[in-house]
Amino acid sequence: MLTDRGRLMKLDDLEIPATPACRAALEVATAYCSPALLNHSIRAYLWAAGYGLEQGIAFDAELLYVSAMLHDLALVKEFDNHTLPFEEAGGHVAWVFGAAAGWPVERRRRAAEVIVRHMWDAVDVAKDPEGYLLELSTGMDISGRRTEEIPPDLRADVLARYPRLGLGVEFIGYFDDQAKRKPRCLAARFVHSGFAARVAANPLDREARRGQS
Repeated sequence: MLTDRGRLMKLDDLEIPATPACRAALEVATAYCSPALLNHSIRAYLWAAGYGLEQGIAFDAELLYVSAMLHDLALVKEFDNHTLPFEEAGGHVAWVFGAAAGWPVERRRRAAEVIVRHMWDAVDVAKDPEGYLLELSTGMDISGRRTEEIPPDLRADVLARYPRLGLGVEFIGYFDDQAKRKPRCLAARFVHSGFAARVAANPLDREARRGQS
């Protein structure tokens, strides 16, 4: 999955896995996520895959893709859990999904682990490359953290193909709701540390607006 360093990277350079589990995960995300949340899930995979390719990080594309498609599913009302943090509830959804997909127990556990860890402050890339990449890519897409590390041509391609559709406002609402109902969860900690301001200042939104003008 490596390209020559320095070469322009575009969307067509990325591996989009097309296994039965990946197709089913996309179908699930499409059925239950809003258009903005669906595009966020797809972009989360693409930013992760692009960064992994650029940095020479070997990763399991199917595991990363499925985890990206399902990582925010517990924010939607059909899968919301009124006691568990959404990332933990999402991990359980991924475990059940993996069982239906015929994955062995260890692979189901890994999908749940990757989803839980996407909310961590940091993940060890040597121990969990998929968790590291999803934690990084979701931060890029939601709060704009380290977006300068996404190759410019890839940013433009992905934002054109999968527009943001007002994700920031929608996502702030999700986290505000989580924080009110689950005050000890990580989403609540994010909210109380200036999450809304960081989301509102995401440079990807400015870039998307420039691309539309």
